[in-house]
Amino acid sequence: MKIRGWVLALTVLTAGIAAAAVCAADRMEKRGAALVVPGTDIVDKISFPTEQESAIDKMSLEEKVAQLFIVTPEALTGGAALTSVDSTLESAYGDCPAGGFILMQGNIETPEQVKELNEDLLEMSREQTGLIPFLGVDEEGGTVARIASDPDFPVENAGNMSDIGKTEDPSKAYQAGAYIGSYLREYGFNVDFAPDADVWSNEANTVVRYRAFSSDPSVAAEMTAAETEGLMGEGIWSVLKHFPGHGNTTEDSHDGFAYSEKTLEELRQCEFLPFEAGIRAGSPFVMVGHISLPEVTGDDLPASLSKTIITELLRGELEFDGVVVTDAMNMGAIAEHYSSAEAAVMAVQAGADMILMPADFEAAYNGILQAVQEGQITEERLDRSVERILDLKLKEE
Repeated sequence: MKIRGWVLALTVLTAGIAAAAVCAADRMEKRGAALVVPGTDIVDKISFPTEQESAIDKMSLEEKVAQLFIVTPEALTGGAALTSVDSTLESAYGDCPAGGFILMQGNIETPEQVKELNEDLLEMSREQTGLIPFLGVDEEGGTVARIASDPDFPVENAGNMSDIGKTEDPSKAYQAGAYIGSYLREYGFNVDFAPDADVWSNEANTVVRYRAFSSDPSVAAEMTAAETEGLMGEGIWSVLKHFPGHGNTTEDSHDGFAYSEKTLEELRQCEFLPFEAGIRAGSPFVMVGHISLPEVTGDDLPASLSKTIITELLRGELEFDGVVVTDAMNMGAIAEHYSSAEAAVMAVQAGADMILMPADFEAAYNGILQAVQEGQITEERLDRSVERILDLKLKEE
């Protein structure tokens, strides 16, 4: 068999190097590798474009920028909360095809309605962009459960993660993630903005007291990894939040600046551990919170806008190369201090890939578009974020 293989290779070679390359490419499992023609010293370094690269090449600058946003459906239309896809939304999406949608309480009425809405959003995106959209919801369980807190939905609330954490049994966290993931998938979602990977290290903190698994970083890490695996096993992409940790703050970033006075070494020994565990468990998203860490950055800049936090620590030290999404940009910590355009540009410059719920979507979109056109953000930098986004979307296809 080996002799026949060499003879065949030489025969193909005499018919032309290009033909050999094409035949070999058809058999390759991974694209872009160098092709070695058997029996020769010739290496054909043709780089075959991946599906991702082909998709990016077909996108306009405007379409690339639009992929950086996760918004509510009505953010595109400028009207009341939408519970279905209509011609107005289809037209607005055609002008600015956002990368994903998040459904809030006003978008959720009944199981049949939510499922149909998600199916129609999916079809709208496929028809107009050839890509699936991220379809997300905040479904942590306990006090944050858009679906399970609605009596019209025949599902049980998984309960506060703090109660699950008290059991110190990771299988309980896995079961919670798997259960939540199973009904979210049934209703057409593909992203859950969970688990909460914070460590509740400040007893005065009421923001994540019941949402975080534990005040013990090792317990929180085990639980975070387990819930991530449970969600992912049901086909739901998890989003670890709120990096670099919201459990030590006393303020609520919904209302204004929230501070953590921890040093970098203290973060490494506590807050970082659940995020590291969740990343190892395969979470494709990390949400960066609007937390100011003056002992780390030397200023009040929220983590979501900080290159130190996102690029140097999350990307560099924790080696996360998935999709970095900001916390909702309509929250007080951002909206009260920065314009939507300014905040969106700063987040991308800091290393974020996606902007969640800007206060003014049109202004944020135009802000990034203008920043790329003027060179404040290079198109290469923009493409890197789009590559990460498409990497997930094309895998799902």
